Amino acid sequence: MIQQFYPQPIHQFQYELNKDFHFAAAHYIPHDDAKKCKNVHGHTYFLNLTIVGNDLNHTGFLVDFKKIKEIVHKKYDHQLLNDFPEFNKLNYPSTEVVARVIWKSIQDYLDQESNKPKCIQVIVRETPTSYVVYRPKKGVN
Repeated sequence: MIQQFYPQPIHQFQYELNKDFHFAAAHYIPHDDAKKCKNVHGHTYFLNLTIVGNDLNHTGFLVDFKKIKEIVHKKYDHQLLNDFPEFNKLNYPSTEVVARVIWKSIQDYLDQESNKPKCIQVIVRETPTSYVVYRPKKGVN
């Protein structure tokens, strides 16, 4: 994996964890305005997650890297994203929507952790020359 430096959000938490990983998946955008993206095609998506918190869990970690990767990789790797209910006709799997959906999946898991870490940024790189940054609005959990 190529090391990348991404924009970092400003926050007041004591700990910040950044996790890079990737998955391969296909998708299409079923709308005439999507032009070539209307056809089924695939990407190797590269992700960077930023998770923050003030407290560590009972093992001394902010979060379990393996569990974070499983939430996304195990579900979406080598799949057609359009087959998942979270990518319905109001939520086509554009890179922007993929980033938001991944944030939601990660944050739902983090909300169950005793130390209550927060995912404050998801970056999804779809091609070598483009990526999307998703940051939840303040007050969104």
